[in-house]
Amino acid sequence: MLTFAKKFIPLIPPNTHNFVAKTLAGLEEVLEQELKELGATHTQILTRAVSFEGTRETVYRTNYHCRTAIKILVPLIQFKASNNEELYEGVRSFQWDQIMNFRDTFMVETVLVHSAFQHSHFISLKTKDAIADWFTNKYKRRPNVDRENPDIRLSLYIHRDECTLYLDSSGDPLFKRGYRMAQGPAPMSEVLAAGLIKLSGWNGEVNFVDPFCGSGTLLTEAALIAHNLPAGLFRKSFGFMHWRDFDRTLWNDIKADARKHKRNQECEIFGSDVSEEAIAIASRNIHRAGFSSEITLKKTRFEDTSFDGPGVLITNPPYGERLQTNDIVALYKSIGDTLKHNYKGFDAWIITSDFFALKNLGLHPTKKVILYNGPLECRFAHFEIYEGSRKQKNDLFNTLETLPDTSIEE
Repeated sequence: MLTFAKKFIPLIPPNTHNFVAKTLAGLEEVLEQELKELGATHTQILTRAVSFEGTRETVYRTNYHCRTAIKILVPLIQFKASNNEELYEGVRSFQWDQIMNFRDTFMVETVLVHSAFQHSHFISLKTKDAIADWFTNKYKRRPNVDRENPDIRLSLYIHRDECTLYLDSSGDPLFKRGYRMAQGPAPMSEVLAAGLIKLSGWNGEVNFVDPFCGSGTLLTEAALIAHNLPAGLFRKSFGFMHWRDFDRTLWNDIKADARKHKRNQECEIFGSDVSEEAIAIASRNIHRAGFSSEITLKKTRFEDTSFDGPGVLITNPPYGERLQTNDIVALYKSIGDTLKHNYKGFDAWIITSDFFALKNLGLHPTKKVILYNGPLECRFAHFEIYEGSRKQKNDLFNTLETLPDTSIEE
């Protein structure tokens, strides 16, 4: 008779355990704060990640609520390996029936950093073989691999010769929110969009504007924040739901608690774009998220829009990958002029990978954050658009013009 471990070792309640939340470079501090607010303890910032301690409830909550996490991972085993044989033996040393059985499907994703191993796909296959052989040796049966919809997802991270195998509690990456079915030519990650909003400090109390809204990701993430809704609201599945110790009652309680804390939107969220196609795509995505009545969309040029402060503007204008140099100069000069004339009292935030373009705004940034939009290194720059600053400068100039000439001629 076949027997399996009765309890899933990493998440035996009510004990606390170690976890790792993955994120984008530059968003580590934002993620750490989110994790703390969701009950995580003993947080530590890593490279593109934050480690923390928590319970099974913490894992469920962070997957459901966290806006800037890509994955929530459970460390299973650590070992050293500098060749294929050591890797194979290291993987086989884990008691795999603690987390799965041969009826479960699984997959392995591998990340290599400064490692002697060269091919991540080969390493994933080697890891898969070690797990399958472990089951064959003990139960004379082996689990199957399913790369599309596995019951168990594993993540192998190898830095030099240090190997860490993680159990993936998220399933699909958490930036796959479930509301964006259509996208434009240069879509922004939902995690990055939420991170930009978090970095700006916007919390739904003042108006929010994105004048180059594209597929509407920033607008939708803003609406989720304004309503205090979980980032994972629209997702049908998470990795932990396939685990043998999945606590459906706890999961339903967490979702019910989130519904209790939903807020009414107190501000205007406005998006525009010159592209009719972009507006159509944004409209479909926003409708799918249920925010058609909360978000205003308009096909128009940025310079034809105007808002009174206070407010927050966050946008990702077209940049070098999509425009010629002359067009960029004109575009960013126009953006700067529009901000100064039509958005007084606003906090404006612009993300771009074209550092030269920012210089054409005619505005001095008060803050710049290094981030990545896909493979592109970007700057997320903050500009305070002061109310009446232009008038004060003009008044000073006029005063100087009327002063008597006290220069001494030779």
